[in-house]
Amino acid sequence: MIDNPILNSPFAEPSRHWELDESGIPTGTPALGRRRSEFIVPVPPPKHKVKAQATLDLEDEYGKRQPNDYINEIRAKVAQWRSLGEQGLRPVTPVTARLLRHWREQGRARPLFFCQVEAVETAIWLTEVAPRAETERLRTLNSEANPDLLRIAFKLATGAGKTTVMGMLIAWQTLNAARTRNSTRFTDAFLIVAPGLTVRDRLRVLHPSDPSNIYAALDIVPRELRDDLQRARIVITNFHAFKKRETLEAPKLAKEILAGRTGKVERPETDGQMAQRICKDLLGRKRIIVINDEAHHCYRQKVGAADDASAKLDAEGKAEAKKNNAAARLWISGIEALQRVVGQPVLVYDLSATPFFLRGSGYPEGTLFPWVVSDFSLIDAIECGIVKVPRVPVQDLPGAEEPVYRHVYRYIQEHSDVKLPKAGRAKQGKPLTPDQLPSQLTGALQALYGHYRQVFENWASRAGSTPPVFIVVCNNTATSKLVHDWIAGYERIETDAEGAERRVIVPGNLPLFSNVTQAGIGQSSMVERPVTILIDSEELESGEALSDNFRKLAGPEIDAFKRELRARGRHAEAETVTDSDLLREVMNTVGQPGRLGEPIRCSPRPSAARRARALPVGFL
Repeated sequence: MIDNPILNSPFAEPSRHWELDESGIPTGTPALGRRRSEFIVPVPPPKHKVKAQATLDLEDEYGKRQPNDYINEIRAKVAQWRSLGEQGLRPVTPVTARLLRHWREQGRARPLFFCQVEAVETAIWLTEVAPRAETERLRTLNSEANPDLLRIAFKLATGAGKTTVMGMLIAWQTLNAARTRNSTRFTDAFLIVAPGLTVRDRLRVLHPSDPSNIYAALDIVPRELRDDLQRARIVITNFHAFKKRETLEAPKLAKEILAGRTGKVERPETDGQMAQRICKDLLGRKRIIVINDEAHHCYRQKVGAADDASAKLDAEGKAEAKKNNAAARLWISGIEALQRVVGQPVLVYDLSATPFFLRGSGYPEGTLFPWVVSDFSLIDAIECGIVKVPRVPVQDLPGAEEPVYRHVYRYIQEHSDVKLPKAGRAKQGKPLTPDQLPSQLTGALQALYGHYRQVFENWASRAGSTPPVFIVVCNNTATSKLVHDWIAGYERIETDAEGAERRVIVPGNLPLFSNVTQAGIGQSSMVERPVTILIDSEELESGEALSDNFRKLAGPEIDAFKRELRARGRHAEAETVTDSDLLREVMNTVGQPGRLGEPIRCSPRPSAARRARALPVGFL
């Protein structure tokens, strides 16, 4: 085990890296030079290797190490250009040269991460320095998956500052467009597409007019150039907005009469109507740049491809893959429709920590998008001290032949007598109660909670620091509700021998996360401000109303937050705010003093079935 994984400064190009063994595990031996870009998913080694098959499964699941030759080639060319210093700035515009000097300046009060600067340097090099053949090469790399679009992707680890990179790209383009009005290389029109409303809300700092805009806060743009940033036209939306709406406005009865025997009458928006609704202010511009956040959700399924991985999926996995493909198709179809409306090529910048094709896409799961030009992986970010080290349970069930907690949901599905509820199954026999959760799951929660308690105690002794949050990824909504109640406590109705019902409050099993206060024996009550909240990201991100099922599950927390709004004097808002908007505000303000999310410490949430089976049960 490596006690201190940090080898490099976050503000300079990495000069050392940890050697990895053939399984992708750090050996503890540092090596000189920067790690080459390659596809690899490092995971902790199993403590027990009783069965030879266990090792084979691990290698099969996580794949072999493959160098990303194209990325390494581009990286080397950009590094050579960077090393030229002032001489390398001759091919670029004066504005670009000014920005590069500003970003690279030593002694900045708010220095930028090297990985952020490198990503934008790569975009600049491709646009202003590289020969035209490089662009044609990119078009070729896009030709199979995106024949009608030019996409350029930047791979940046979560926590490495993708929003900052977006701001740098917008500043570079906008400031150049202000000085080269007739150039087709630059624009001041940007459509930023997010995977959901929560991310969309956080991206508002990209508007130059926002009081908290990052251009000033992070000193992205020199003061003398900031006025020109106001020329930027920026629209931020979620991909769900690409869904074409019904344009036939008529009473229900009239629609039924028009439909006759043929069924429903549907008159969806045209491409132009959809574009007018989403980004009317951009349509008069000569060129539009689309910036995709979490771009791995944007792709078109490969037609007629035999996806062996999909064939092995169970019914739940196939349903999940179908849903992912539908969302990805909506996203990319919307961008293609926008390009048709504009009548000019739309340039797409993709940002993602994991720009890989998902299972069911028609491509082998985990295949890197061919149009990725820059890579700063999670392990690179860890070695530079940019992100914290991901935690998995290092404790495990005594005597187990193989690690249980690493793939706890899969283990329960295959080996446990107690089965967790499956997604979409309305009738699954007698429903499970929180106290009946499998011991493998509760044991993993206890193991991770033990580490959280230590982190929490350290945080409590340091005033002003960001509080730690414990997130539990579950395989579906039903399981996340059970886990939530086991962790935080819940109410239930019990019936005595005479048929009389009484309300019982069951305390949570993890004290720091309990939503129950205990004044004494039999004197429990639910807290006024929950510290654990049930979240379903899919329910919140589309912008549609919460389903009746999830509203019922999360009802106590929603009601508690509305009471808090009233207590703060926000009575009108408490009556008019939607449940989904309320929960999004809680998510966006976790740990922020004076905001609704201030007390939150824990959040169980459902995730895609594929991820929940493959990831540890909890993250810190």
